[in-house]
Amino acid sequence: MVTQNLTPTASHATPTTFSTLYLSAPDVIALVRRKGIEACLHGIADNIEADFLRWESFDKSARVASHSQDGVIELMPIADDATYAFKYVNGHPRNTRHGLSTVMAFGVLADVATGAPVLLSELTLTTALRTAAMSAVAARALARPGSRTMALIGNGAQSEFQALAFHHLLGITTLRLFDTDPAATAKLQANLQGTGIATIACASTADAVRGADIVTTVTADKTNATILTPDMLAPGLHINAVGGDCPGKTELHADVLRAAQVFVEYAPQTRIEGDIQQLPADFAVTELWEVLAGRRAGRSGDAAVTVFDSVGFALEDFSALRFLRDAAQVLGVGERIELIPALADPKNLFGVLQARSSPLLRAAA
Repeated sequence: MVTQNLTPTASHATPTTFSTLYLSAPDVIALVRRKGIEACLHGIADNIEADFLRWESFDKSARVASHSQDGVIELMPIADDATYAFKYVNGHPRNTRHGLSTVMAFGVLADVATGAPVLLSELTLTTALRTAAMSAVAARALARPGSRTMALIGNGAQSEFQALAFHHLLGITTLRLFDTDPAATAKLQANLQGTGIATIACASTADAVRGADIVTTVTADKTNATILTPDMLAPGLHINAVGGDCPGKTELHADVLRAAQVFVEYAPQTRIEGDIQQLPADFAVTELWEVLAGRRAGRSGDAAVTVFDSVGFALEDFSALRFLRDAAQVLGVGERIELIPALADPKNLFGVLQARSSPLLRAAA
């Protein structure tokens, strides 16, 4: 990924350059269209599983968040011994009033050995894909085999991706839908036409959950909500709780968690941001990587209720960025940019302003 000229010369006359692959939003849209959503979901899910299986190889931390009354802006870093990654992402539920997405993101892959940024990419669309892929990876490990019906509570921007991930990666064929905004449900049903998924619009959360094998909650309001309550639970249910992902934002009644086996991505982060923020710090949870690696058991039996308390973790973005990098190289998508200046003398940064070819000096002339 790094294009460089490191041939030493006595005068440092040949600049040392690093070329960064840049994937704009139109580039990533083109990439997903060319590969197909199903292939992208499978590819990202495969990367997530592979990276979770080498969990202990990563330097991990909870994301750094800046909260305001309108939303949150976060940085999500992670690295192994070869590659560093981060994602910048926001969550502003009222953004749609201004014609903006609720979530907007971009990310970077960098070379650990040099610190050079090798990939700069949009991650708004990609975050939706990786979140859905992560949900499916967890459900493959935790839901009952043969699950075919899912309730999808919250039919906004993430819903199509969740629906398609569960259809293509788990075999879900029927969706029971509910949103407080009927227009959102109508939008989702229209977008899923021709996918082979049957959709049923329901009058309430309780109506949607009835008869479902899996329940996915993906709501946006930044409140301590109780969208799922204990009376809605049925033996064998798997809950994919996606929307509760920052302090003060929940979707599950605390007694739902107490009645279930709860699985998380990275416990130090989820205890602050996830639905389990409602419970004591010693509430028992299992990190999903341990299940995937065979170190801990998943569901204890067909009648058990399982919860994946999903908040989104930096390792999933690392996996998604790897997928984008590799797919872009194969498809020839993106452009090379000089994100950092080329230096004839790496100890003389000011020299780029004095060179005859400097755009600054040309502009002044």
